[in-house]
Amino acid sequence: MNDRIFSRLQGFASHAGVWVAVLLLAGCGYHFVGGSGGGETFYPHLRTVYVEAFANRTSEANAENILRSAFNSEMVQRGRFKLVARPEEADSIFRGTIVALVANPLAYKPTNLSAEDRLTVILDLSFVERSSGKVLWTDGAFSMTGDYAVTSVGVTEASRRTALTKLASDAAAKAYRAMISDF
Repeated sequence: MNDRIFSRLQGFASHAGVWVAVLLLAGCGYHFVGGSGGGETFYPHLRTVYVEAFANRTSEANAENILRSAFNSEMVQRGRFKLVARPEEADSIFRGTIVALVANPLAYKPTNLSAEDRLTVILDLSFVERSSGKVLWTDGAFSMTGDYAVTSVGVTEASRRTALTKLASDAAAKAYRAMISDF
């Protein structure tokens, strides 16, 4: 009797494995619009891009330069667009505004002082065809977070600056993927 139960369990397991494989291959139907998802069909006539200076509505000094630099680097690294030095040379314009940049305590020391802070940036981003002014992609509430350790005053400022630089790089990569996926 035990052999019969074991045999049935083996048969069930092999059928279940086939069904699991079929379901995994079928997926949930989610796919990238516009082809391969690599941006090959995303406005193919656009070859060049100019990243405008970011507007900064916060009190964080130099944040606009850190973010613009990160977005310039992302455009160059991806290789989909040629980065140009002047807007009149570009087929497309990438614009950004830093709407908010806020640090909030994430963890505390036993003395109730912050041990770690979370930096949150909110951006208003858009990608525009220069010749027509047509907005091709926009996100008015794009946000990212990054954490950094809070120690002594000088070290904390350096940690915060490093966190902002990493946050800018991560935001540029995420925004580029969203923009190029042609949603």
